[in-house]
Amino acid sequence: MAGAPRGELLSFRDFQAACPAGYEYGYDGGLRGLREREFPRLRGITYLDHAGSALFPESLLKAFTDDLRNNVYGNPHSQNISSKLTYDTIEHVRYRILQHFHTTAEDYTIIFTSGCTAALKLVAEAFPWIPEGTKQPSSRFCYLTDSHTSVVGMRGITASMNVLSVPIKPKEILLSEKNRLPAEEQNCMTPHLFSYPAQSNFSGTKYPLSWIQDIKSGKLHPIKIPGKWFVLLDAASYVSSSPLDLGVHQADFIPISFYKIFGFPTGLGALLVNNRIAPLLKKTYFGGGTAAAYLAGEDFYFPRKSIAERFEDGTVSFLDIIALKHGFDVLEKLTGGMEKIKQHTFALAHYTYTMLSTLKYANGAPVVRIYSDTDFSNPDVQGPIINFNVLDENGEVIGFSQVDKMASLYNIHVRTGCFCNTGACQMHLGMSNEDIQRNLQAGHVCGDDIDLVNGRPTGSVRISFGYMSSFEDAQTFLKFIMATRLSKLDSEIPFESSVTKLTTESVPDDHPSFHSACKLSPVPHISDRELGNNLSATEMTLNWQPPEVEAESIRAAVSEIAVPTCRRGGKPVTVTNIYLYPIKSCSAFEVTEWPVGNQGLLYDRNWMVVNQNGVCMTQKQEPRLCLVNPSIDLKQKVMVIQAEGMDPISVSLEENTGKEAVICESKVCSHRVKTYDCGERIAGWFSMFLGRPCRLIRQSSDMKNRSHQKNIKGLASATNISLSLVNEAQYLLINVASILKLKEHISARLEEPLEIEELMRRFRANIVISAPESFEEEEWAEISIGALQFQVVGPCSRCQIICIDQQSGERNKEFLQSLSAARGRKTNFGIYLMNQPLHSSFPDVLSVGSQVLPVLKENTEIQPPTSSEEKCSG
Repeated sequence: MAGAPRGELLSFRDFQAACPAGYEYGYDGGLRGLREREFPRLRGITYLDHAGSALFPESLLKAFTDDLRNNVYGNPHSQNISSKLTYDTIEHVRYRILQHFHTTAEDYTIIFTSGCTAALKLVAEAFPWIPEGTKQPSSRFCYLTDSHTSVVGMRGITASMNVLSVPIKPKEILLSEKNRLPAEEQNCMTPHLFSYPAQSNFSGTKYPLSWIQDIKSGKLHPIKIPGKWFVLLDAASYVSSSPLDLGVHQADFIPISFYKIFGFPTGLGALLVNNRIAPLLKKTYFGGGTAAAYLAGEDFYFPRKSIAERFEDGTVSFLDIIALKHGFDVLEKLTGGMEKIKQHTFALAHYTYTMLSTLKYANGAPVVRIYSDTDFSNPDVQGPIINFNVLDENGEVIGFSQVDKMASLYNIHVRTGCFCNTGACQMHLGMSNEDIQRNLQAGHVCGDDIDLVNGRPTGSVRISFGYMSSFEDAQTFLKFIMATRLSKLDSEIPFESSVTKLTTESVPDDHPSFHSACKLSPVPHISDRELGNNLSATEMTLNWQPPEVEAESIRAAVSEIAVPTCRRGGKPVTVTNIYLYPIKSCSAFEVTEWPVGNQGLLYDRNWMVVNQNGVCMTQKQEPRLCLVNPSIDLKQKVMVIQAEGMDPISVSLEENTGKEAVICESKVCSHRVKTYDCGERIAGWFSMFLGRPCRLIRQSSDMKNRSHQKNIKGLASATNISLSLVNEAQYLLINVASILKLKEHISARLEEPLEIEELMRRFRANIVISAPESFEEEEWAEISIGALQFQVVGPCSRCQIICIDQQSGERNKEFLQSLSAARGRKTNFGIYLMNQPLHSSFPDVLSVGSQVLPVLKENTEIQPPTSSEEKCSG
């Protein structure tokens, strides 16, 4: 495989021939049928996050639900027939787990927990630590730095017990034979605990299971201190694709999570405890089912004899435990066991690693930088995980969030970030402790999409294979990397992201796209409630402008951060288009002038469509939402919703404040919002059009319960800016000159003409302006439009929604790829705005043709908003 030419992948036959000797792919030819029968939901999807979670097969759910339909399972703490059945089944599952790990109840006890993390916490709380300050030598908790957050977090508990924690680097443990103790200190019985992962969840490195016996026997010493060492083997990542023989490798504690193996059930794990250490474990809290006897009036408690029952507080998740039996049975039936899974997944990882390693740019530079401690030649030291960053031709890292966005265009599911393993992330990416702290100060936190700080990566990309992964999955991923990095057009020099002069003239005044006919009837009167502010009722027409004196006083009340610099010279900047999106992720409603409320354009994103679980639906999941056309009639006080093949339906603009309106909480990105359901009639309309159960909900204007607010730096400190159902800010602004510049680039890649209005609508802006220079909007700190004052919040980082044609709902991944290539790996386009609240006696109106007066910022780089969500406009 290493000899494959650059940019050429192996055929399936060549792949099979190149598999490592003795390692078989595909379960004797049964994989294709397995995928078709058990995972039809994976059609069109390349799932490469098996280290995050396995996927459950359909036969597991069927076997489990058939079991539940045919049997009555009661609470195992009761004594009736159904409860006895539950108890006996749980005990059988315990034996089945022990059998899976090649051990018996004579050597190990199974304690069910809510997951691996809860099992680790239990060990930290129950281990027989000897604290500092006693007459005896004190205990130590040592852990490998390449450990999951949940292992490192145990030091919080040990610190509260006055026990010292010591991080150990992988290289240090290999040198620990030098830490041999003098003979007189070898009889000390102070208990110490060393924790390490059987397999790194970051890189897939498999650490030697021989360390278990070497440390317990005294051959290896994590640190030079007298005492007796116990070993905690974090097996959560390892057991998802490899067999673990506890008859040979007898660790003292083995925490696992079952969803990593089966995909279902979630929220269930276990701690396997070596029976030699089990009697030494301490417990303070006692819950239901753990006591043999206790007194409520006195401090008397006697625990149950069984270690499992002593530590399983309350009623265990007994139905989920019953599901485990079917998980083991189905997995064995489908694959032939863990050894077969190990062979299958390693064959895929070996191939993918080898091909990735050979990918080069024309200048010979590598396409990826792989973070690994092995060469993927031996499955005993390497699991089916590949961790990497994508590089450009100059060796600079392309941020992981950009890679993730591109992967989503191909429906490839990867994992990005540091994977809850900061130690491995630091080790492989060369980040110091100071770097981590500086990144935090720069606004980066675990799990967000800030992938580069000062040009250096904050994390990486991880792919991982599971038992149902296929050669086609590997090929799809490799083709994606080649298509996005080795394409000739992707290696073009991007146009500058700073201000760039257009070679063409600015948009002509008579351009039809920017002066479409008004779709809004004149509004004779707008009430306080419609505007959503405290203005007194005022008669108005839509060509109203405030008195010049008041307008000047408003402009004077700009932010007090710094002395601004006004844009100098050139043609005036004007508003060319105004769009609102009454229903989040549905079609735009274009107007020539429109009232402004305290959340942005009046009625902009006041409604959203949710699925049967109440989760917001966007065009990412349902592109046909763009074919739903809402329009607002302020005069009739209705929203009319239309779609091809459907009768129009109307929704009143009057908010339902009756008793039948049940206010509930929903979530838009990371924001909580108060909403209420719009009823069965409209739910039926949307469900019929989209072909799936869904409902229309509306944001409640109950100001007492409003939670969708945002403190914006630079706006009045006492002001909470209120948001509608938007992702990030009240308004999104784009520049026609920037659209034209991007159009040149995309048209060249598509090799076909592209209508500017079609491109413009893909970016789903509220305000479109015509400025003389492309991307000059990115240098603005504030703008005023007529009497309205706006502050720039940051750039809009685009997602796959721009790949959806807003007129047809068809996807074309070329648009996001082109934007990324054109903007030098970034996908920023447009800027977010917040409206500085005005205390005016006049209603506020935004109009096409109004002049835009920008104020330049001192620092010409706009920092993106620091939310963990993608900042695309829904």
